[in-house]
Amino acid sequence: MTTILDLDCGQFTLSLSLPSPVSKYGTKWQQAFLQIYCSRAFQFQCKHPHSKAVPVKSPSFTAITIDNNSPNSTVSIDLAELNSLVKEKDVDRIHKLGGVEAVASSLEANLSAGISGDPEDFSRRQRAFGSNTYKKPPAKGLLYFVVEAFKDLAILILLGCAALSLGFGIKENGISDGWYDGGSIFVALFLIIAVSSHSNFTRSRQFEKLSRVGGNIQIEVIRNSRRQQVSIFDIVVGDVVCLKIGDQVPADGLFLNGHSLHVDESSMTGEGDHVEVNQSSNPFLVSGTEVADGHARMIVTSVGMNTMWGEMMSSVNHDEIEQTPLQVRLNKLTSLIGKVGLAVAFLVLVVLLARYFTRTTKDENGNPEFVRGVSTAGDIVNAVVGIVSAAETILVVTLPEGLPLAVTLTLAYCMKRMMSDQAMVRKLSACETMGSATTICTDKTGTLTLNQMKVTKFWVGEDSVTDTGSSSVSKRVLDSIRQGVALNTTGSVFRASSGSEFKFSGSPTEKAILSWAVLELNMDMEEEKKKRTILQVEAFNSQKKRSGVLLRSNADGPIHIHWKGAAEMVLAMCSSYYDASGVLRGLDGEGMKEIENVIQGMAAMSLRCIAFAHKETSQTRLEEDGLTLLGLVGIEDPCRPGVKGAVEACHQAGVTIKMITGDNVFTAKAIATECGILSLGEDESTGAVVEGVEFRNYTPEERLAKVEKIGVMARSSPFDKLLMVQCLKQKGHVVAVTGDGTNDAPALKEADIGLSMGIQGTGVAKESSDIVILDDNFGSVATVLRWGRCVYNNIQKFIQFQLTVNVAALVVNFVAAVSSGDVLLTTAQQLWVNLIMDTLGALALATERPTWELMEKPPVGQTAPLITNIMWRNIAAQAAYQMAVLLTLQFWGESIFNVSYEVNQTLIFNTFVLCQVFNEFNARKLEKKNVFEGIHQNKLFIGIIFITIVVQAVMIFLKGFADTERLTWGQWGACIGIGAVSWPIGFIVRFIPVPETPIFSYLKVLRKKFMSKN
Repeated sequence: MTTILDLDCGQFTLSLSLPSPVSKYGTKWQQAFLQIYCSRAFQFQCKHPHSKAVPVKSPSFTAITIDNNSPNSTVSIDLAELNSLVKEKDVDRIHKLGGVEAVASSLEANLSAGISGDPEDFSRRQRAFGSNTYKKPPAKGLLYFVVEAFKDLAILILLGCAALSLGFGIKENGISDGWYDGGSIFVALFLIIAVSSHSNFTRSRQFEKLSRVGGNIQIEVIRNSRRQQVSIFDIVVGDVVCLKIGDQVPADGLFLNGHSLHVDESSMTGEGDHVEVNQSSNPFLVSGTEVADGHARMIVTSVGMNTMWGEMMSSVNHDEIEQTPLQVRLNKLTSLIGKVGLAVAFLVLVVLLARYFTRTTKDENGNPEFVRGVSTAGDIVNAVVGIVSAAETILVVTLPEGLPLAVTLTLAYCMKRMMSDQAMVRKLSACETMGSATTICTDKTGTLTLNQMKVTKFWVGEDSVTDTGSSSVSKRVLDSIRQGVALNTTGSVFRASSGSEFKFSGSPTEKAILSWAVLELNMDMEEEKKKRTILQVEAFNSQKKRSGVLLRSNADGPIHIHWKGAAEMVLAMCSSYYDASGVLRGLDGEGMKEIENVIQGMAAMSLRCIAFAHKETSQTRLEEDGLTLLGLVGIEDPCRPGVKGAVEACHQAGVTIKMITGDNVFTAKAIATECGILSLGEDESTGAVVEGVEFRNYTPEERLAKVEKIGVMARSSPFDKLLMVQCLKQKGHVVAVTGDGTNDAPALKEADIGLSMGIQGTGVAKESSDIVILDDNFGSVATVLRWGRCVYNNIQKFIQFQLTVNVAALVVNFVAAVSSGDVLLTTAQQLWVNLIMDTLGALALATERPTWELMEKPPVGQTAPLITNIMWRNIAAQAAYQMAVLLTLQFWGESIFNVSYEVNQTLIFNTFVLCQVFNEFNARKLEKKNVFEGIHQNKLFIGIIFITIVVQAVMIFLKGFADTERLTWGQWGACIGIGAVSWPIGFIVRFIPVPETPIFSYLKVLRKKFMSKN
């Protein structure tokens, strides 16, 4: 048999992988193949003698030969036909090719050992068949975001004003001096566009990176006779993949062997029914689908763009970034503020035009600027342009363009930091929603516990044999247990050589049982498998909480049934049990009670109790009654270090923790008490602990009445978890749910925040979740809660800072424009202030790390006002101070400081900027009086403050750039002193109490009263 994995006809080269020795039939085929393709290549060169282009290698050049063990039967299949096997689901074509085994053989894949997996073999397969990656639409470059920034209406207005200012400035003052105003506006606009474009570009790249990380799931394959985990991107054609419940099918392939395999193909077909996959009628496995039940092995036939999933995914645009609820609310706030600014700007425009044309506006000599019949058209145009520029300055100062940028920066920073804190955000809105969570429903295994399981107790009947060891147990009982463990498992045992260590694979529970059986009971898994043939398998699922296997002994032919699973579930199927000496005893009332006491005793020690049962039968189906109990094991899974502290922190933050587990009620209570979820005295009698079946059987009214009291739900199914989430949401809770299984998907989707597990979580669970907890640790869940609150808190800080600037600047400019016809700040100066409060302010305040004080407050409701009474208090105090100072300088500054008009305007500009710099410190803490706490940890904040002061000094020094004059050291000191007064004002105002009821709710009440009277 010959396999051709690489062929390049344009270069007349062939790469052949020939098993040695090659049969005479293979030699004949090889000669024929070389003659055909070399002659074709020669004809091509004859037809195109002057062509210098090298033909592009096509996938169809790769050919595979299948030898059907017949001297005259050789079937050839090219790559295109290989890819079509799964796409067309043609069973007859598989049979004509000699079956799945023949296809696997042609791909040089051993059904039991897999491919060799060495680097040379791996690269050879990737060259021939492609890699398991998908082509994506080209990522949006920086230029795209620059163009998007220019589409902003405010930017377009400013560009128009800058062009007019530049043109009239050069006309009046010449190019040497006239470019300052317009040029400075262009520079400021360039900075704003550059920063916002770069920020959006960086966020887009970050989403792309997170998308790659999220898609990089681990797949279990067999290579070189050993099971191992590899990235889905490293799957190659010929790989033997091990599939179990919840796994995503990583590539197109064919079913090799397995039991009860059902696949959910809804992602491809839209049909919700599960499809059975088997060797006879439907051996086809399609990439992107999910394993709903059973387990199997498959051989990969197509990867990446050669699969149906690859073709579909390549056409999907992943660059779309959804707007979060907070962003939507902020857009409404921005729009409202913009409308207010537009109305005030229009009012100023009308007033100033009226003042000009009514001869109220005077020039430097005290004469009216407009004189009918005297003023030229150029004078009128220049004056009107100046008036429009003043009104436009009002609009510029009002538009809070920094709010969307602040949210973008906060969420991007939050996502990046959360990644390092073992939480990968899949849905952006989850960052902020988590801050409002009132209840967290968590799993036990691997989340509250370490998921490092070990068998610590072994009972046979009523006898504990943990201390005496297996030597005190009957050989017959031990043989049956070894048989059940070896064949009723989805795990595996690997040993490279007789002297090397054993390697165990599978779920943590399976690995613990296999390790115990191999090391303590001297089980030889391969030997046990050779002796028996599996007839039927029922895979473990979360409803039945057990797995079974029906097998026939190859030697004597009897049929055996083995069950393994939750102790009380398996015990209910038994009618007898073995004691340690191998004597069969009936499970009467007394014997059943004794064994139940053993189970409860292990559960009270926080052990997971697993039972093994057996039955010899003549039936060819898995029976579920009349079994004999072989033994019980207790598996220890200790609580994670620090989980109790994380639970206490959540409780302190007003967040309720509910543990939902499949373990029995005794184990659940013991773990919950150890973790701090349950207090001493809380149990079934108080309603804090229930079993899933009990909760399920409540009436809807009873569930709603009792759901808030429940702290632990034991022996629960995924449906019970979904019911609890629905009840809690009906009660008004914001619910976060952890899940790791395929059946957890409905609850993860139903919850406000779905948290899947990165290690134990299935592909379905991760796809259904909003955030992936990469280390499966509840401590990381608590960290996500802190980050969620941090996002909301940082946005509030920036809103307070920006609204203070907006209110002060709007009022002061309006008063100055109406009273004197001039605005306090030029357009260039106002753009610099905008840059401080929009971009630099957002960077400084949006990147504050979460503090533990955030966990000392109750959750913030999703409908709670963004601007709290505390924020209004702080805004009012600082804005009132700034307005008083700036208006004083506007009307009396020249006489107070004994300076010219130009120097006074510079003093106003400098004071205004420094007030914002000092107020930026106040914005760091909304309530705490010490605004400097932890400031040394935020180096970015300190750096931005330093840069702001340096650039401000440069602008004052450069004079003409921002239409300023140089200031003396004394004048600088006065400006700094005025700005620094913001600190004591901020400290004092925090002593003023505010009502808890939102201030605008009073207005709503008054409005309702007014409406009712009318």
